[in-house]
Amino acid sequence: MMLPWNSAAERPASPHRALLASLPGAARVSPRGLARAAGALYLLIFILAPSGASTATPLTLAVTLACDTAVALLFYGLFRAVSRDLAMLALIFRLIFVAMMAVAGLDYFGALDLLQSAHSAAAFDTLYRLALVPFGVHCLLIGYLIYRCGFMARFLGALMAVAGLTYVNFVYPWLVHFAFPYILIPGGVAEGLLTLWLLAGAVDGARWAQQRTERVAARVEMRGPSVGEPRRTA
Repeated sequence: MMLPWNSAAERPASPHRALLASLPGAARVSPRGLARAAGALYLLIFILAPSGASTATPLTLAVTLACDTAVALLFYGLFRAVSRDLAMLALIFRLIFVAMMAVAGLDYFGALDLLQSAHSAAAFDTLYRLALVPFGVHCLLIGYLIYRCGFMARFLGALMAVAGLTYVNFVYPWLVHFAFPYILIPGGVAEGLLTLWLLAGAVDGARWAQQRTERVAARVEMRGPSVGEPRRTA
């Protein structure tokens, strides 16, 4: 005899799961899968990312920037359930960081010659420092989204916001010179803990699905009924 609580067919589906099941396959993603993929790529960034011109190679820089791009896209997929606009803005700022680092690398390794600065370690390090400013804005936005989301620990959001503020201050060379290397500690701690959290897949999937489906439902409601569908009245 099949007991009701052992039968998936007999188990009542929640409204959020029902709406999620009605979404296209691309929309029915696993938040834990997104988190673990982002964590694995973040770990590669920690291992391979150059600390400056002295440790940069074409291979490590290319792999690191590819990982940064992938993490930016995965974060968009994970946090658009909270705010699509802010998640897109965070994506854009990280891609600006990637673009600036790509230009710095191409110039340093001789593929470009910006202002006759090819192979200049000083030019590479200057562009690297400036690229951390949009990266800092990205961290601030991700920190806010984590703090607000409800499906990840809030303290991670606070730490990422503090890290973002320190990265933004890289626009001031005198401050970086005065506070280095201590200015890197908030970013290392915040991004390191976030990496471990993501690798563990510590995401409340039910809460993520609820926010995702509520946002989709609100968007559908704003569009109104499709052509030929009668409009409901109170």
